[in-house]
Amino acid sequence: MNESDQLDATFAALANPTRRAILARLAQGQATVNALAEPFDMSLPAVSKHIRVLEAAGLITRGKNAQFRPCTLNAKPLESITNWTEQYRPIWDARFDRMGNILKNMKEAKDA
Repeated sequence: MNESDQLDATFAALANPTRRAILARLAQGQATVNALAEPFDMSLPAVSKHIRVLEAAGLITRGKNAQFRPCTLNAKPLESITNWTEQYRPIWDARFDRMGNILKNMKEAKDA
């Protein structure tokens, strides 16, 4: 998967709050599909679909130990998001600096 495709797959996977919650749980350590499904008010097949999306995006891996197939977070694809957003950091920093100056000027004008 090239970097553009990886970025698309990662953003698409992260677009859903259930998948983000699954990743947050996996950030604490590996878990089975049943354990991941436990907090959600949805069927096990529905949770499995979310897990397949995350797996297709490369955000999780599944173990292959007989019937025990724990899911594990793979944070590497998140690097593509970090790389993509970093190119916009100078723009955001400049805008925040301008906003800070405007707020400072407004406060000074109010205090005067």
